[in-house]
Amino acid sequence: MMEHDIFRALADPTRRTIFEKLAAGSMNASALRQGMDISQPAMSQHLAVLRAAGLVREQKEGRFVNYEVDPDGLALIAEWLAKYRAYWPARIDALRLLLKDMDQ
Repeated sequence: MMEHDIFRALADPTRRTIFEKLAAGSMNASALRQGMDISQPAMSQHLAVLRAAGLVREQKEGRFVNYEVDPDGLALIAEWLAKYRAYWPARIDALRLLLKDMDQ
């Protein structure tokens, strides 16, 4: 799994909504569908994409399957962002100086 798989999965607004719901806590597909205009097959497809990207994992409890955010997927996102974290403060400072010069 690579970073582009994660970002491709999260590029879809419906999958972002599902991921955000799961970030609040574990739930099954029926609970995830509440408040969303989405069919059960579509929900299953979205969850499959999120699982394939390593963002979501499933846990079977009896007849039910609960989904939750996979911390390993979040770690990959954090690692990717860390590469650029040092770059942005210098760029923001340069922009701030440019804007200050433009004001004068």
